Order: sequence, then structure tokens, then C-alpha cells
Amino acid sequence: QVQLVESGGGLVQAGESLRLSCAARGLIFSSNTMGWYRQAPGKQRELVATITGGGRSNYADSVKGRFTISRDNAKNTVYLQMNSLKPEDTAVYYCNARNQFTDRNDWGQGTQVTVSS
Repeated sequence: QVQLVESGGGLVQAGESLRLSCAARGLIFSSNTMGWYRQAPGKQRELVATITGGGRSNYADSVKGRFTISRDNAKNTVYLQMNSLKPEDTAVYYCNARNQFTDRNDWGQGTQVTVSS
């Protein structure tokens, strides 16, 4: 059974930083593109960043230059370093694993990030 467990969310002020972590269990980590998505109240879930098993990353325009996604395949963990946070970054952040061979998608429970102005 695949489990994705997020941590690191919280309440910060604008301009501050947070680091999210997602520990993955029950999957072949290196075979999965890992991603972070977010959903603000009343809005659809949107892509924040993804990173392939080989380390190729992709970012939403709204976070380019501020957020960095990384992964540690030895620890089965993906990270999202978020700097210069803005109130519009407030959302529930979800970890995603997509198997590059089967296209199976798995989601974490989400972690709340709140940025006050």
C-alpha cells in the first residue's frame, strides 16, 4: 500500500520560508515522478512543481525563482523549499507520486500552509 506523508506546513509571515517534506512508502521511489500540488479555498488543485526520478524539475510560473523541489532517492523523500512566501501561496499542499511506467497516481493527505501579510 502506497503512503505519502507530508510534513512541514504551518503559519508564517510574508517573506519568510518553509520547507515541506513528503516521505513515501510502498512504492519504487525512483520509478516515480514526485510532485507538489496545492489547493486554495474555492479554487482547483494546481501544480506547484514536479521532479522526475532522474532529477529533472518543472515549476509553475507563479513559484519560479522562489520554490525549489528536490528529492533524496535513498530516503524516499521529496522536499519543497519555499522562500519569499506570499499570502497567495496560502493553500493545502499535497504530495503526489506518479509512476512513470504504469501512470498510477497516489496522493498524500495534504499539509496546510498559511502566509499572513
